[in-house]
Amino acid sequence: MNRTEGLVQRRNVAKENNPDGSRENNDVDDKKNDKNFDDGDSKETRLTLMEEVLLLGLKDKEGYTSFWNDCISSGLRGCILIELGLRGRVELERAGMRRKGLLSRKVIVKSDTPTGDVLLDEALKHMKDTDPPETVQSWIEYLSGETWNPMKLKYQLKNVRERLAKNLVEKGVLTTEKQNFLLFDMTTHPLTDNVVKCRLVKKVQEAALRRSIVDVAHADKRSLALLMLAHSADVLENAFAPLSDEDYELATRRVR
Repeated sequence: MNRTEGLVQRRNVAKENNPDGSRENNDVDDKKNDKNFDDGDSKETRLTLMEEVLLLGLKDKEGYTSFWNDCISSGLRGCILIELGLRGRVELERAGMRRKGLLSRKVIVKSDTPTGDVLLDEALKHMKDTDPPETVQSWIEYLSGETWNPMKLKYQLKNVRERLAKNLVEKGVLTTEKQNFLLFDMTTHPLTDNVVKCRLVKKVQEAALRRSIVDVAHADKRSLALLMLAHSADVLENAFAPLSDEDYELATRRVR
């Protein structure tokens, strides 16, 4: 038997054990996407995009987000969609011959393999069960419960901020306290691990000031996504506050 015949035989055996090869390839892709969901932070506390944006918006000592921020709710839903995309679970339909714009392209489920994150898996199930597919804007409205269509209210993700805060408590980043506000008690989550918050702020600052941000094709996808999502959720001001006047102006100009 020559070397070529041996290679053919081994290839045939592999095909017999895995006729189409699709499941194995999908499993490898899912593991690769999940492993890389927090690039560069493998030895650090791993946070999802939702947790990072919430942490940027939380007041360190008080443990709650600004009452005047009406953007963070939709911003967190956007984080869920992008996180699913980065993990290889969803993607936008192709632009096609008609050159559809981003806002009109539908969200397609690539893989329904669970991520292990309750919020992500809940949203993924909604998308899988929806036919025909919906756009990104529609899903943000549905997941936020901000829709006039009563048939879509079942897609609302409830108590998202509280659930994310509890995740951060479990990871040792936040703690849980009760504070009295006049006539009622409110659960808050003050910061306990300042190292994680400082590292996150530094990452956002560097992403905004990095020269590659103007070259989207070569920019780090996750860092770019975090920056844009934090901007849409209106939680960047505190992260940019320590910058010099020159860097502050440059950073704010780049995210607009």
